[in-house]
Amino acid sequence: MPFDHNDHYHGLLLRKVPRNCGAALDVGCGTGRFARRLARLGVEVDAVDPSEEVIAEARALAGRGSENEGPRFAHADITEAELPAGHYDFISCLASIHHVEFGTVAALRDALAPGGVLVILGCYPERSPLDWAWSLAAVPVNAAVRPAFAARDKFRRPAAASADRPRVPAPVKQPSMPLSRIRVEAEALLPGCSIRRLLFWRYLLVFRNSG
Repeated sequence: MPFDHNDHYHGLLLRKVPRNCGAALDVGCGTGRFARRLARLGVEVDAVDPSEEVIAEARALAGRGSENEGPRFAHADITEAELPAGHYDFISCLASIHHVEFGTVAALRDALAPGGVLVILGCYPERSPLDWAWSLAAVPVNAAVRPAFAARDKFRRPAAASADRPRVPAPVKQPSMPLSRIRVEAEALLPGCSIRRLLFWRYLLVFRNSG
């Protein structure tokens, strides 16, 4: 499939999964690529998305494997879902938290088991000179990587390429909260969390429930 900014960071996020992780929640899962990777680690994965169309696609793509081994995909709005308190060892949000109020992270925090980890691969708009500097740095890298991925796909086996390619695009929304504000709200709701910029117009937030 073509180069995808979110998929590029899957490995980084998977390294944040706690040892002996039993249960995970993927918020805004889209067609389920990351959720399926989590499930292949032997983790029981709940994956939710507010788009009925992409959830149907996620279930179809996961149908190639065993029903018991794949994620449990659900059509749900995370802002209205009743999450089990203290249940999940790992919660992920890939380019999805800006689709809802940032305060939604409080419900995700409360759903973490002791020692559980919340990771947010987030998007932010350019507002400051530093934002624009990172954005400009990403442009040539992005331009160089995309042709490389396109060339790679031309030589992949057609069956493998079609199996991995999402057929239904997830809904897209432009982020509106600047990174400076995200840092302020995150510190209030997720004390002790870390936030760092990533290339390709993303940031990584990591919070561990020490309770």
